[in-house]
Amino acid sequence: MKPLKVLFICNKSPWPSKEGGPMAMNNLIEGLAATGILVKVLAVDSDKYPVAPGDIPAAYREKTGIEFVHLNLSVKSVPAFLNLFSKKSYHVERFISKDFEEKLVGILIKEKFDIIQMETLFMAPYLGIIREHSKAKIVLRAHNIEHLIWKRIFSTCRNPLKKFYLKHLFTTLENYEKTVLNRFDGILPITEKDAGFFKNYCQKPVETIPFGVNLEDYSLQDKLPQENALFHIGSMNWMPNEEGIHWFLNEVWPKTRDKFPNLKLYLAGRAMPRWLLNLKEINVIVLGEVHEARDFILSKSISIAPLFSGSGVRIKIIESMCLAKAVISTKTGAEGIDYEDGENILIAETPDDFVSAITRLYENPEEARRLGKNARRLIEANHDNRKIIGRLEAFYQEIL
Repeated sequence: MKPLKVLFICNKSPWPSKEGGPMAMNNLIEGLAATGILVKVLAVDSDKYPVAPGDIPAAYREKTGIEFVHLNLSVKSVPAFLNLFSKKSYHVERFISKDFEEKLVGILIKEKFDIIQMETLFMAPYLGIIREHSKAKIVLRAHNIEHLIWKRIFSTCRNPLKKFYLKHLFTTLENYEKTVLNRFDGILPITEKDAGFFKNYCQKPVETIPFGVNLEDYSLQDKLPQENALFHIGSMNWMPNEEGIHWFLNEVWPKTRDKFPNLKLYLAGRAMPRWLLNLKEINVIVLGEVHEARDFILSKSISIAPLFSGSGVRIKIIESMCLAKAVISTKTGAEGIDYEDGENILIAETPDDFVSAITRLYENPEEARRLGKNARRLIEANHDNRKIIGRLEAFYQEIL
């Protein structure tokens, strides 16, 4: 029997996996390749997530046949303003490129695929081109309900002008998202909650494929020194992360600092904004991007995830739980994780909730360890990549 051949069309490079989206893509790509499925990758290279093709390991290039097209995804003031008078989604329009189209057509003419998997809604403008040049089934890997992220940001915004523009952004994106879904042959959301939305607006097969981790990459054997401290790790060019940390520093940290003057908070992640890099706050250490996220997570005891917007699943929370760390998160942050509050995570919504949760874990390191061990068990049960790849293969066969 011939192995399946799958083309991944990615909104950013899956290698190197420095943030949630690329990690989610790469775990599927490498997981499928490990089963003997033939995979190829066409990815966007941009200033937002740049990659030097020459830096990609030869073994990865051979395994994926990865190719790139550079797109300038920076927000341009004139097109952004003119988009106000259009019904098109500015988020989606930025990904439309003649160069990308030509590269895609060249691949489709040269090679035949059974499945073409689009990573994120933003690659959907190329659906028509694919239908013209390929008989492959096309599936959407929906990392989030994209418009919901911007709708939640809109709902918390207080600036009238910004709120007006945010409403335009999320309504045009919502209209596009709802109308394009039925043009796919299947939808692969990351969470059951997101799956409910897609089933409401789509008559095509929908299968939840959670974020998977390779458990062997998250060994707990290394006995690294652990500081009893708070930490947050996540890309800060993702607005919900920046928004959440801004709220935490203004609303939670002053109360926490007054109660525990020796407690430290470490902030790590790509694209730290200038206001954080210039922050002069006692016991808040802004590290920026760290070389090894795993070692950083292992070196601290308590993870915080103060998220109030966003959709899908927060992969850095999954990583922290996989490394047996106690996590304090909002309900929004913990969406997509089959958690039990108080057993494998602590849920906090208000400043006082966060202070109470921090107190519970900081004053009782044994409680933090208990919570972390339970979190690891949860990830082993629900997010083992080998099991998830099996579900994905079964879905491919179903739609074929």
